[in-house]
Amino acid sequence: MAINLNLLLKVMVQNKASDTHIRGDSQVFLRINGAITPINSSNMTQKEVEDMIFPLMNQRLKSIFTEKHEVDFSFEGGELGRFRFNVFTHKGKIGVAIRHIPLKIPTFEDLRLPIDPIKKLLQNERGLILVTGITGSGKTSTLAAMIEHLNQTWDAHIITIEDPIEFAFTEKKCIISQRELGFDTNTFVDALRAAMRQDPDVIMVGEMRDLETTQAAITAAETGHLVFGTLHTMNAVQTLSRIIDMFPPHQQAQVRMQLSESLRGIISQRLLPCTKGGRLPAVEIMTNTPHVKKMIAENTIDAINGAISKGGFYGMQTFNQSLVKLHKEGQARLEDILQSASNPDDVLLAIKGIEQDIEPGRSK
Repeated sequence: MAINLNLLLKVMVQNKASDTHIRGDSQVFLRINGAITPINSSNMTQKEVEDMIFPLMNQRLKSIFTEKHEVDFSFEGGELGRFRFNVFTHKGKIGVAIRHIPLKIPTFEDLRLPIDPIKKLLQNERGLILVTGITGSGKTSTLAAMIEHLNQTWDAHIITIEDPIEFAFTEKKCIISQRELGFDTNTFVDALRAAMRQDPDVIMVGEMRDLETTQAAITAAETGHLVFGTLHTMNAVQTLSRIIDMFPPHQQAQVRMQLSESLRGIISQRLLPCTKGGRLPAVEIMTNTPHVKKMIAENTIDAINGAISKGGFYGMQTFNQSLVKLHKEGQARLEDILQSASNPDDVLLAIKGIEQDIEPGRSK
């Protein structure tokens, strides 16, 4: 079967695949509901992959690929949506990973996120809100839903700094300036520093991947802006530790104080299969209450998980609590819940506790 780019993207969208993987002299694979699935009779030669991918890259992107052997860019697929391409080499051959970005900006309801706690976080007009999780856990979609919520409810100037631009926003109540690394700015740090002179209310940093970017994001939050950022961390405690550990030891006490004052909340998520099809998130939410603020400042971060578990009044919940809730509602299978848990034994004990509570003869 001859495969061209348009056909491949159509197959991807029709099968509701989140990602497509292409490698020279190999089959094409789709990721559907988290699982890798081959497309039958889809072998592509190295030359066919090159002929498909190279025309999508301008000279700048080709130069980056030649020098670094990998490059990111986005592609407009018309009614099919947008696509993020990562082109790389493996064993001297070209590999391509394509991520589908739908045209429709998702809502909190679409993503099955905890709506009220996130909306409450978005009532803050300044400070730092972090969205974390492993690659493919839905961070970009969550950020897009947050920005679109503000777009519909605030009168503000939102600046996004992305590598590359993924969701394309239509301005409603907000002005939205989307800046892409390599096209509109050179680095996250350059864009963050320049943003201070661009009259923003909200700044979204696509990835806080190094110390300089992280420091600039914290500074922007301290100077009266609402800042969104992402990290590849598993939960709130790991996120705080990762940020603090980025800094030299002699600066860590100061960074803890800065975080305790500027942080507003952390949303961490993991995707797992839903019993009704597709995937849904288990979500941990930490709000920077006075108690949490004190623990950050005093470097008792490991105890924060306990504060989250007892912070339901403030909209907080741990991953364990989220997973137990998904089980109670019948939204996910037990084996998938336990596989997603950091501490499967603790989750299983909590689930058994619920099941015992509803047995005949026991108090509810």
